[in-house]
Amino acid sequence: MQVRRLAAWTALPLVVTLGLVACGDGDGGSGESNPNATVSIEIAEPQYLVPTNTSETSGSQVLSALFSPLVDYDEQHMPYEVAAESVTSEDNQNWTITLKDGYTFHNGEKVTVQNYIDAWNYGAYGPNGQNNNYFFEKIAGYADMQAAEDGATPAATTLTGLKKVDDLTMTVELVEPYADFRAMLGYTAFYPMPSAAFTSPGVLDPAYQEAPIGQGPFKMSGSWQHDAKVVVEKYDEFTGQQPKVAGVEFRIYQQNSAAYADVLSNNLDVIKTIPTENLSTASADLGERYQQSSASTIQLLAFPTYQKDFSNPDVRKAISMAIDRDEISNAVFKGSQQSARSFVSPVVAGYRDDTIGAAGEFNPTAAKALYAEAGGPSKIIISYNGDGGHKDWVDATANQLSANLGIEVVGNAEPKFADLLTKVEKQENVGLFRMGWVMDYPSMENYLGPLFSTNGSSNYYGYSNPEFDKLLAEGAAAATEEEAIAKYQAAEDLLAEDMPAIPLRYGQNNYGHSTKVQDVHIDVFNRVDLLKIEAIS
Repeated sequence: MQVRRLAAWTALPLVVTLGLVACGDGDGGSGESNPNATVSIEIAEPQYLVPTNTSETSGSQVLSALFSPLVDYDEQHMPYEVAAESVTSEDNQNWTITLKDGYTFHNGEKVTVQNYIDAWNYGAYGPNGQNNNYFFEKIAGYADMQAAEDGATPAATTLTGLKKVDDLTMTVELVEPYADFRAMLGYTAFYPMPSAAFTSPGVLDPAYQEAPIGQGPFKMSGSWQHDAKVVVEKYDEFTGQQPKVAGVEFRIYQQNSAAYADVLSNNLDVIKTIPTENLSTASADLGERYQQSSASTIQLLAFPTYQKDFSNPDVRKAISMAIDRDEISNAVFKGSQQSARSFVSPVVAGYRDDTIGAAGEFNPTAAKALYAEAGGPSKIIISYNGDGGHKDWVDATANQLSANLGIEVVGNAEPKFADLLTKVEKQENVGLFRMGWVMDYPSMENYLGPLFSTNGSSNYYGYSNPEFDKLLAEGAAAATEEEAIAKYQAAEDLLAEDMPAIPLRYGQNNYGHSTKVQDVHIDVFNRVDLLKIEAIS
């Protein structure tokens, strides 16, 4: 998910890729910088704050302060080294990672490749139940670390593909060649963890989950105050690029309408998503402090395919055909959203418009007939997280489905995104449920694998298609990007036949800030750039 990641808030459509005009450039001020000040940023309650377990955007935003990635991405979405000195391979299967010297964890512990090996082994070991376990499956030895059946003990506790050469050098052997492995290393799952994170080898200290120790530009100030805030302060010994503020308060909101009111009154510095009900007035309310930037988000309506009511693809296609995406974009999002009829974002190479074909065309007559023929249920629940500003579009979707299919459809708000994810993970009856995905790294595979492969980290639908998995594997092992994209596109075509989820909209960062900050930028992963933001006097 990715996001990176599963996205808690409603997101808006792409600016640059879709040819829209952005409001401002992220500066929004010209005051004198105050490096001793702390800034506040709105987030939702994270699900977890452990790198191998964090797969949603709010937790990822916090971890981006605490950790420095091996690689990051430039404006063309190409990877470049950050904590890594180099990441090289001659065959795309055997990789050598060399770390930059001088990095230390916030407790003073020197960062070595063993910290990466220990963290990745912890994430890859199946019984640990980490959300990002899936991302280690490409490394040799992963299969032996998964239990053959529930309750069984895996054959191995470590990845055979990870080898320490010296304190700053490690080798990684993959099961098969994967050209995007270097790009993949920018994801949250691949952050290191210090020896202090473990009470014994492979056993995570519960205290670490409340106050993670990283090697990034900020360190924890106290512990995570659930449903209230996470506070970080500048780590003076950080050897990378230093931030321009003394600290960040990640303020947790249950409703982003409250966050918007706080930005207007200068009681909050950054809101990452403008509420839908304020889109028409945001420019007047905030002036140049209302900003937009490109995002990689896609919004989906997901099916629990393991339930009999939604096991028939024709039921799922009929529901998709009964939704007027364009009307909702205009009525709810004031024309600012771009309807989605494909499973990947336009920001990645290989994107094709309208891959779901007839299932993406609004056709209420055909939808009602197909729904009746396929035996769709007489009542549908649409669950969503109430802390993300989704009520308006969910209600509009429910109304359309009720009118066009002749059934009862109601929205169900879970208090927090973390609550919704937990219920979905347990396969509790939540009906249809909204999903938002922010890419983990720039590749078609990152939209397809985590969300739809049989063992995908964010496959909450119970969807499994062996041919789809096979095409993904062949794409990952392809020698060239062109060959990989052809396989990924063939896999996407299978999704269009099976429809385990309905693509609804593509996202754009639509955000605002107070008069007390400047140089506010949000990247395609829905993260505020914490090295650019400045407090002003």
